Amino acid sequence: MALKLKGDIEINDIPTSKAKALKVNLNKYIYGTFAEIGAGQETVRHFFRAGGASGTIAKAMSAYDKDFSNAVYGVEDDGRYVTEDRLKRMLTYEIELTEDRLSRKKHPNKMFFSYANTVTTIDFARKFKGHGWVGIKFQLDPLEDYNEIILHLRFKETDAKLQQETLGILGVNLIYGAYYLNDKPKELLKSLYDNLHKVQLEIDMINFSGPRFSYVDNRLMSLLLVRNGMTNAVMFGPDGNNLLPAQQLYKANILALRGSFRPVTKVNMNMYKLAEEMFINENKVSKKNTKIIFEITLTNLSAEGEIDERDFLDRAELLCSLGQHVMITNYQEYYKLVEYFSEFTKARIGLAMGVYSFVQIFDEKYYRNLSGGILEAFGKLFFKDLKVYLYPLKDQRTGEIKTSENLKVHPRMKELYKFFKYNGKVVDIKDYDPEILEVFSRTVLDMIANGKNGWEEMLPIGIAEIIKDQRLFGYSRRKFEQLK
Repeated sequence: MALKLKGDIEINDIPTSKAKALKVNLNKYIYGTFAEIGAGQETVRHFFRAGGASGTIAKAMSAYDKDFSNAVYGVEDDGRYVTEDRLKRMLTYEIELTEDRLSRKKHPNKMFFSYANTVTTIDFARKFKGHGWVGIKFQLDPLEDYNEIILHLRFKETDAKLQQETLGILGVNLIYGAYYLNDKPKELLKSLYDNLHKVQLEIDMINFSGPRFSYVDNRLMSLLLVRNGMTNAVMFGPDGNNLLPAQQLYKANILALRGSFRPVTKVNMNMYKLAEEMFINENKVSKKNTKIIFEITLTNLSAEGEIDERDFLDRAELLCSLGQHVMITNYQEYYKLVEYFSEFTKARIGLAMGVYSFVQIFDEKYYRNLSGGILEAFGKLFFKDLKVYLYPLKDQRTGEIKTSENLKVHPRMKELYKFFKYNGKVVDIKDYDPEILEVFSRTVLDMIANGKNGWEEMLPIGIAEIIKDQRLFGYSRRKFEQLK
């Protein structure tokens, strides 16, 4: 279906950047400023060229010179310019300036906004492709407080001019989305790639805030970035706000624990605490510089078909309540996860996993797409300063405890396994609690679904209460009472 705008410009299902800019310009209530640092005034250019910009653009600036930029926005504590803090300072400064200089009595119906970006494009050596922060602070009612959308992007193109053009289109999409798709945040997220392609840029973090987004769970927005193919990994903290992986993992020692956490059990926490203790005691590891990551793969989230957003948020809620940092990735194979971590750090990396998961790594079927097969994968996995902390498995049939000493891999993989074992790349977690080895997330989930008692004892302290209070994972108090 096509819509007609003033000037006989036709908008199809995906409006052009010019059509989007014109629609914003023709809205007599939208009025604000553009502040762009690092890649020229690429976004505001679209609005100037679309026509009717005099009623929309209060000011446009590009503070290229660092001293001038500092004079306007102040000096950051870390002395950097392409940061989230810098972007937020720019947005706030420009809004306050607009509020100070324009009388609300004279403009009672104006919805003010400030759009800003601070980016660095590809360097001359073409070693770093560039990245940046983009955001908008805006009103949807003159009497309401401001809303905010902030995102981080990584350029994929290898030409500075192309990167500038990409940034300009992204900025138009963000401003248009803020005003015309704010009630549909999922569509707004997808629309950021309108008239763009995923080979041009990666969006690896986004946060929504403000009165109109009070119902938006930023963890879900994070998940959608991965599901929509906008990035391969996202991260959020205990407070539920999304974090930039590159910033959190930069030069850090990383210990990752992969699981379904559906729900998080005593086994998960026992594995994490013991692995953390062993990891921190390593010679090359500093506790202060260590990041613990609870990682869930997209494959795990969609194991039963389509991704259940409610189920995902239930898992996230529990992990956040335990004070954990959570990462969602599209890396089914462990070597890809380690490669990703290695983009940001050369420090030691640790993986905590159970025996069953570790044995799966030695299955050649996962590496058929690699020309070097499993040897190439293991070269990438263990080439870096990596160590695996192995949690034991209790054989349900025989009761035998499986560790690195007696686990079984395919006969063809025996010598390969021995190589890593004897070189100290695989170590056992020994001080585990033998009483909880038979606790599995799927057992707990089945007990909750069928109204069976006793599952509470399988979970860390306080987790059962959260599940009951918030009715997570389909918990129903009535179902349990009926079965008593």
